[in-house]
Amino acid sequence: MRPIVIGVSGGTGSGKTTVVQAILERVGAERIAFIQHDSYYRDQSHLPLEERARVNFDHPDALETDLLIKHVRQLLAGQAVEVPVYDFTTHTRTNRTRRVEPRRVILVEGILIFAEPELRDLMDVKIYVDTDADIRFIRRLKRDIAERGRTVESVIEQYLSTVRPMHLEFVEPSKRYADVIIPEGGFNVVALDMVVARVQRLLEGNSE
Repeated sequence: MRPIVIGVSGGTGSGKTTVVQAILERVGAERIAFIQHDSYYRDQSHLPLEERARVNFDHPDALETDLLIKHVRQLLAGQAVEVPVYDFTTHTRTNRTRRVEPRRVILVEGILIFAEPELRDLMDVKIYVDTDADIRFIRRLKRDIAERGRTVESVIEQYLSTVRPMHLEFVEPSKRYADVIIPEGGFNVVALDMVVARVQRLLEGNSE
């Protein structure tokens, strides 16, 4: 009985987390192995702190996607995985991990997951959360200041220098691979209802 792999992608601040939370709550967190692509950022501890901040974290090369693919395959095979824990304030990978047990549903979230063919091919359902750029920027600004210790100036500089260009180069084009596009993210109740119902039907079909 093969687990179901669901990918949730979309630009930074699009509302992916809200969609993921809805799936976790309504399908049942106990049935889901949840992994975020953000956990797989490469360690930058070999660089001075000032240089770390200048790394292009919105380019696919900034992430160890090969390890994420390996972990998804292990979960598909019924094996638990140790997901890295990343420190966004220092741009380093900690020596801690988070154990994720195999479940009926594997939920993968990240802005670049549909831009990676090998990872994309593992997914049964691909959901893209589509939100206007101005809303996404405001959300990112608030998040990075509150959760990641950034200044307003640094967030704006990063957005203009890497976030926006990488979104246009990698994230936006990957939308064409989505099975479902959700406008306005978690505020689109009808779309969320349809996605949850689809996942539940897949689970029921898998149990027959």
